[in-house]
Amino acid sequence: MIEYALQFGFAAASLALLLNLWRLLRGPALMDRVLAVDTMVINIIALIVLAGIHERSTIFFEAALLFAMFGFISTVAYCRFILRGDVIE
Repeated sequence: MIEYALQFGFAAASLALLLNLWRLLRGPALMDRVLAVDTMVINIIALIVLAGIHERSTIFFEAALLFAMFGFISTVAYCRFILRGDVIE
């Protein structure tokens, strides 16, 4: 049963990733593109966690945590750059 749930999870996360890619390419405003990239990071984290469950390895969860921290920091830095034109004050 877990295999079917994992397959469904992989399919749903992959579809969401493709839809976010469409929003990234088609987004009318710059902030739409930033939000699309941020949501793509979340979807990639979901794929990493699903791969960890599938492989029964804990290293994937550590990688997902590191990727989440990097994604959050990069989103905040990019938004500050857009608003102020400077990341470091």
